[in-house]
Amino acid sequence: MTYFELFDIPVQLTVNPALLSRQFFALSRQFHPDLVAKESEAVQAEALETSALLNKAWKTFQHPDEVIKYVLQLKGLLEEEEKYELPPAFLMEVMDINEALMDADGPDAVTGLQSSIDNLQSEIYAPVKEIIENYREGVTTEKELLQVKEYYYKKKYIDRIRKELDGR
Repeated sequence: MTYFELFDIPVQLTVNPALLSRQFFALSRQFHPDLVAKESEAVQAEALETSALLNKAWKTFQHPDEVIKYVLQLKGLLEEEEKYELPPAFLMEVMDINEALMDADGPDAVTGLQSSIDNLQSEIYAPVKEIIENYREGVTTEKELLQVKEYYYKKKYIDRIRKELDGR
């Protein structure tokens, strides 16, 4: 059972947090292991397994990048520990930002870097915005999902830089 099936929602790259919250609490009550404490071991084991899956799905749905990763994995387009090759131009841009980060001295430099990172983030999101926001099972093509995959890997680079910048 996929996370989407469990929550009874269509496969999508962006999820509605309000709907998910209602679904999560309703399903949590329905599948809580304590509610089946007097049932057979098989029923208890199934409730425990469903409850664990529910919590894992909920955790994934709380992070947009994890939802994208999950859908790409469902479609067989992303594998754990995959060595994905990004375009050299993007890698050069990231390298320039990393070098500037090492040389950054003072709040003005950090603000300038944050602006550069925000611009790069917008730049990589623009081509996939419509795909991510309007994904439809059976309509969105594999080619479009591969664009989302590239975005996913680029965003991971940006997130690492952002994390390093935030740590300063």
